[in-house]
Parts: sequence; C-alpha cells; structure tokens
Amino acid sequence: MCDTFVALNKGTGDGSVIFGKNSDREPNEAQSLEYHPLENHSPGDTVNCTYLTIPQVDETNGILISRPFWMWGAEMGINTQGVAIGNEAVFTKMPYNKGNTLTGMDLLRLALERAPTAIRALETITGLLAEFGQGGICGYTDKKFTYHNSFIIADKNEAWILETVGHLWAAVKVKDYYAISNGLTIGTEFDLSHPDLISFAQTKGWLKKGHDFLFADCYSDWFYTKFSKCKARRNRANHINSEMNVAKAFAHLRDHGGEENYSPHNHFFMNHICAHSANPIARDASQSVGSMVAHLQIDSATAWTTGTSAPCTGLFKPIDAVDVQLPEDKTPGATYDSNSLWWRHEKLHRTILQNYPRKISIIKNEQSEFEKSSVGKFQSAHKDEKKTITLDAFKKADELTKKWLDEMQSSNSRIGKWNYKRYWNKQNKNAGIEY
Repeated sequence: MCDTFVALNKGTGDGSVIFGKNSDREPNEAQSLEYHPLENHSPGDTVNCTYLTIPQVDETNGILISRPFWMWGAEMGINTQGVAIGNEAVFTKMPYNKGNTLTGMDLLRLALERAPTAIRALETITGLLAEFGQGGICGYTDKKFTYHNSFIIADKNEAWILETVGHLWAAVKVKDYYAISNGLTIGTEFDLSHPDLISFAQTKGWLKKGHDFLFADCYSDWFYTKFSKCKARRNRANHINSEMNVAKAFAHLRDHGGEENYSPHNHFFMNHICAHSANPIARDASQSVGSMVAHLQIDSATAWTTGTSAPCTGLFKPIDAVDVQLPEDKTPGATYDSNSLWWRHEKLHRTILQNYPRKISIIKNEQSEFEKSSVGKFQSAHKDEKKTITLDAFKKADELTKKWLDEMQSSNSRIGKWNYKRYWNKQNKNAGIEY
C-alpha cells in the first residue's frame, strides 16, 4: 500500500509545489534509487517493460526513479523537466488482467520518460491505457496480487489526480492540496474522463437510474478498499496538512498517527502513513520501503530521497533533479548486500524494530540536525555546488547509519508479541540478515 500527497503554491510557504510519497510494499522488496539520462532512439526501437515490449518514442527524458529491484517500472520519480509522479494500488469492480500487460509502475516510468509537463504525463498514461491496458502480477512474492492504479502527477505549475479502473479513468485538477491512500477518491466532479466512464457503470448496473454518478462509489471494490484502511490514512493526511514546506513533508511521511510512544507491534491494520510490516494477514505488503519528496520551484526541481526503507529511521538526502548526481551504489537484490545503500540501512531499521520506542530515540536528534543542515545548504547553494552537497549528504548519512547501529548493538532488548517477533525473524532469515 502507499500514501501520496501534493501541495500547490497556495499551500506552501515559498510558493512552490511539494509532492511526497511513501512506497509501501513487502519488507524484503528492496528499491533501487537510480538515474537514467536523456536518450535519443532510432525508428523501430522498442522498450522492454516489466511484462510487455512496446514501441519506443524518439526521445526520452532523464529520470530519477525509485523502483522495486525486480521490475522495470517505478513506484515514484521525477524527470529532468520537473515532472513528479507517484502511483497507488486501487481496488475496483473492474476485472484484472493478470497477463502480460503494463503495470501501474510501468505507466509511471513511461510517463516520466515521455512527458514535459504534468498534463502531458496524464495524457501519456491514458493513451497507453487505451492502447495496452493495465494489470500484470504486481506482488513480489505474492504472485496473485494485482490491482488498478491511481496517480498524483505534478509539475511546478499544477498537479492532477488520475484514477483508473481497467481502461477507464477520471481526473481532477488539484486546487490546493490532495492526498491519496489506495482508494478511489473522485466523486461527482472531475475535469477529464474517459468518454465511456458513466455509460459503462450504467450498463453494469453500478449506477442506478435516477442516482447521481459518483466515480468512487460506482467503481470501488468494497472489501479490499476497506481492508486497506485507505480512508483512515487519507483522513490523517488531510488532518496533518498545514502550510507545507520541505521539513513538514518529511514529517508527513514519518507520521504514525500522532501516537505517543508509538511501536510498530501494537496495531493490526495498515493504518499509518509511515507503514511498518508486522504480520502476514493485514500488514505484509505494507512496509514503507522507499520515500521521496519533490520540491518543484519555478527555476529548480529537487528530489529529497531516503533511498531506504522506513523513513522514520532514515535520512532524506537532496538531489538536483535537473542535473542529477548520485553516489556509486550497487543495485539491491533479494538478499542482504553490504554494498547496497538500501540493505546497509535495513540492518539499522530492523535493529530499531527490536525495541522501537527506545532505539528510535537514539537517532532523533542527529536525524533532525542532519536534515535541517541539508535543507539549509542545498536551498542556498549555487547550482555548481549542488552535486558536491548531494555526495556529501549520502556519505554523511552512511556514516550516521553505521554510528547508530554501533550504538544500538550493545543492547539486545526486544519487545513485541511472539507472532510479531516470529514474522520479522522469518523476514530476516529470507533476506540473509544476521545479528
């Protein structure tokens, strides 16, 4: 599951557009933070997506993406034109195509590669839906898991909510702030839609004669939409929204519902924005395994990324999205690898889980100081200085991760019920993580 938000210039302190997303997937489903530069392509070229090969376009933008290591598509990203996109699973009454088609993550990456603005990205996705459809197996170990997709698409001027159900869709232009959390949200009012959206619902009997058309009511699957606790998470996202800035965006993605002394083992459902896996029934594919904030200004675009799981235990680092610089890093795989940023941090994350209230307190002050310093440096830096600041931030974050892990190794105290401990022991064994 996932949580995504966008705040337009009316709701941000500096008149920018701020986008944020937590990508929630299986706990061992490492994400790769990577940059693909602008490319020119030859006539007849194709692109191999996760399950389907489709024709390539003449030119593709440079893109900074966070993608599950095993798939071609991405969970979130930003291109060198300053377009940021995040997708979410939504559960609908429409049939799912489990065959070789485009996944929602493929649609996201293709839109980033091909579109110079938010509205063009929306048009790219809806065009691909019309031509190829959507679906595919989207789970990592759960090979039955499939869904339809919603998207937040933003650039420096505007943002759009695009919600899809099979080949059909509706879109709303954001007025000031919007959040999505794995459920359809569009009601009676929308700015753009598939021409058959209403008539199809009438044909299926989902829109009764004499009733107003509400997109979400007509097309939502009741069980999975309710089970995902999307309403609770979206309500929380709306509740904590205030005049947005970069630091508040970080806090938004780290939110645990305002609970004092929060601990991940104390709740059954996936009802928090900062999501922690805990059981195979209701909180398995619900670990925030990657986080990104996009700060879209008139003359610049910055991605703040953790590149790691659990934003509450990680550090947001700045990247100039127009002129990308990333440190050398090995693409993560299925098991622990000390040469991978994602897996190095995972050892810290899972150590904190052993006694979350006590161990999270060890990192909080330095975490806050690091990010406050990084925001100040990057926002005041000359363009030529930004690449150095990025590399320094990733290096310092690695050093802090090691320091915190060393400080925690002296304590083996563990809390949580036996089933919670058993769940994480199994995840650690599968990932090859030893303490």
